[in-house]
Amino acid sequence: MIKIENLKKQFGETCACDIPSFTINDGDILGLVGNNGAGKTTLFRLLLDLLKADDGSVQIDGINPAESEAWKQEVGAYIDEGFLIDFLTPEEYFAFLGKVSGISQQETDERMQMFERFANGEVFGQKKLIRNLSAGNKMKVGIISALFRHPKTVILDEPFNFLDPTSQLVLKHLLQDYAQQTGATILISSHNLQHTVDISTRIALLEHGQIIRDLPNAEGSASAELQEYFGAE
Repeated sequence: MIKIENLKKQFGETCACDIPSFTINDGDILGLVGNNGAGKTTLFRLLLDLLKADDGSVQIDGINPAESEAWKQEVGAYIDEGFLIDFLTPEEYFAFLGKVSGISQQETDERMQMFERFANGEVFGQKKLIRNLSAGNKMKVGIISALFRHPKTVILDEPFNFLDPTSQLVLKHLLQDYAQQTGATILISSHNLQHTVDISTRIALLEHGQIIRDLPNAEGSASAELQEYFGAE
């Protein structure tokens, strides 16, 4: 469970986050939507202790990320390329992740094989450094790295960006299957409303750093309200 209390972040005169109270329950697939500047990435960075809040607090399974690093064992995240070690090949990168996580090379190889369909022959075995991969394939490496350790909580910022249509569909199934098999809590932000509606059990709509609507999304029930909000005809 993730609990947010009185969380605030200001950049000059711009309010990037102002959330009095919000709870993300175990097993939720929460889609975070909003126009550019709504505060989606800022919220994720606050959750991951990559930004210092001006006020308030976050708790992930009872742990405040600003006070302890114990939460990191159960959280997998990918926000941007800064999360990657780009002077390694993908194979070297995952071998490193396995080693620091106490996962054997054999199990690392087995876990990588689980993502073969998503990688689609474009990530592994290419003898390319991560820095030389396309934007879409860097995104795949980042998403796989977020899931690699089988975390209880997964946070992905705009994971559908740069992916071709086939990879986007595979990613939707990958995340849904992961949630079903593990009971994990998944948070994604996306400008793609259809993918967000398809995958999420719940949708939070952000505007100027505030969650203005918290929508249940059983069988895509949030779609009409989102389309109305964003001006779709």
